[in-house]
Amino acid sequence: MKTFKGLLVLMTACVVSTTAFCQSTTTPTPTATTVTEPKKEEKKEVHSPKKWYDKISLRGYAQVRYNRLLETNEKLKCEQCDRSWGENGGFFIRRGRLVFSGDISDRLYIYIQPDFASNVSNTFNHTFQIRDAYFDLALDAKKEYRLRFGQSKIPYGFENMQSSQNRLALDRADATNSPVANERDLGVFFYWAPAEIRERFKYLVSSGLKGSGDYGVFALGAYNGQTANRTELNNEPHIVSRITYPFKTKSGQIIEAGVQAYTGKYVIEKTATKNKATETQFIDRRIAGTLVIYPQPFGFQAEYNVGEGPEFNPATMTTVVKDLNGGYAQVMYRKKVGENHITPFVKYQYYNGGKKHEIDARRYIVKDLEIGAEWQLKDFFELTAIYTISDRTFEDANIPVNNQTGNLLRLQAQFNF
Repeated sequence: MKTFKGLLVLMTACVVSTTAFCQSTTTPTPTATTVTEPKKEEKKEVHSPKKWYDKISLRGYAQVRYNRLLETNEKLKCEQCDRSWGENGGFFIRRGRLVFSGDISDRLYIYIQPDFASNVSNTFNHTFQIRDAYFDLALDAKKEYRLRFGQSKIPYGFENMQSSQNRLALDRADATNSPVANERDLGVFFYWAPAEIRERFKYLVSSGLKGSGDYGVFALGAYNGQTANRTELNNEPHIVSRITYPFKTKSGQIIEAGVQAYTGKYVIEKTATKNKATETQFIDRRIAGTLVIYPQPFGFQAEYNVGEGPEFNPATMTTVVKDLNGGYAQVMYRKKVGENHITPFVKYQYYNGGKKHEIDARRYIVKDLEIGAEWQLKDFFELTAIYTISDRTFEDANIPVNNQTGNLLRLQAQFNF
């Protein structure tokens, strides 16, 4: 029995020692330097190219007005300003616009702006109409050289280029806006500006300094000449050119000076029987100068143009080519109030000439003084009040003698989105 137990103990010891020996020779103890985990394959993210509609931004603004406060003469009207001046005027949506824009590719930029508040007659308002629909084709990588195709603003005049969303006065001056009603027409335009100056144009708008936007240092174009959304009537395009430059002084003050001119022939609309003119096509050409001292905090803005074009003559009851001239001057002061800005301003305008896009190329003599202020309460809301002292003569074959004077207080609420 003792021999059996001793044999069992001896066999157990042999098994244990043999196992230990085998482990030490065949399966070495793993160490930190010998153990390697299999590498995990890195998953590469696949970036699919953006669709064209992912590159489009959407923004807009709307303006609601009332022009009848403190009114002294309901016969005083301004078709160019808005049709809610004077009798039968009331609350009025002046603009209601959406802007679709974006870089579709490295060389192609699109801009489409419809207006939901266009007025096609004195009694029918708020129709849908295209204001802008153009395509910029960059000719170089920096986009300093561009070709623009489509309906867009005609590069004539600083205030015409300036968006109504940014402009202080509620309406553009008659003298410099009368060359192109609604500021737009259909054509092809070449723009050039160094990349640095393009950034400066952008800053003058984004900073709230009331810039005109980027329409190049140099512009040259050809367009139909009958103004936006109207059929070409004489197969002879208008030619326009503009040079402007925003100088920056050592103090940081920015001063912009420019000159622009256009030439062409325009076909007018006559009254059915009273206008005795035998022709409807007339020479239409002008040249203008611009000076802008941006409000930092004081500012000054002035433009003046001269030329010749169609104008109704009440003495002969005919439309003829006559000389024209006029412009405006505006002083302003930009003051920060808390997180917002208030900008009081005074603007005077004068114009003596015809308005080709109105019936019979109406004869106008305009002398207006505006005293107002724009208050930017928030990025999305602005309030403007202007007291207008006006003396206007506007005559056509239906009303050959028509001079109206008067005063009125104008209010506008603007919503940016």
